[in-house]
Amino acid sequence: MIEIADVSKAYGRTPVLRHCSAAVARGEVVVVCGPSGSGKSTLIKCVNGLVPFDSGSIRVNGVSVGDKGTDLPAVRARIGMVFQNFELYPHMTALQNVSLAQIHVLKRRRAEADARSEQLLRRVGLADKLASRPDQLSGGQQQRVSIARALAMDPQAMLFDEPTSALDPEMVNEVLEVMQALALDGMTMMVVTHEMGFAQRVADRVLFMDDGAILEDTPKAAFFAEPATERARQFLAKVLSH
Repeated sequence: MIEIADVSKAYGRTPVLRHCSAAVARGEVVVVCGPSGSGKSTLIKCVNGLVPFDSGSIRVNGVSVGDKGTDLPAVRARIGMVFQNFELYPHMTALQNVSLAQIHVLKRRRAEADARSEQLLRRVGLADKLASRPDQLSGGQQQRVSIARALAMDPQAMLFDEPTSALDPEMVNEVLEVMQALALDGMTMMVVTHEMGFAQRVADRVLFMDDGAILEDTPKAAFFAEPATERARQFLAKVLSH
């Protein structure tokens, strides 16, 4: 489904990704974790072409993301992306935010798009917020609108870039519960997160990154029971003690 092969990326002379390779099978949930600045967000943004990489290859459903001839908007339309800062249009209601790309990218009629948006907002627990603008919603509610918006494009996979890092602690669980339900429904997911409880409940595999490299790519149970590297042991000791 997602194949990352020997991908490297630098900003100027500063390497951000070093020879990263990993694969995500259809229906698999892979959590990407590691200390700040380890390259996690850059890696996930390379998967749908938001960040160009310098060498290596990334294929999503057989389509090469880095090829010059690839239709990146078409690739992105099939890979949902949820950011840490919601990225909602402030002047639009929740319903309008979720319908917009369906109308302009998928060419759905407004009535059809709105019906799909209402269904998805109900699914993420926001049936009573269809007419609310982002400034009338809590952070957790805004992030759930973002998830509904990504799902409205009928994605083959979902990418989450620290989706709870901008939220107050009490709002984190409401977003994680929606993500957990998606995983149970069989959605292919790559999730950059520090929420190790979520990783323990939901992940199939864990990628642990440090200094731009993937140091561990291992089944969840093995990662939490017996990390292979000293760096991962230090990281887990720190995050699990909080």
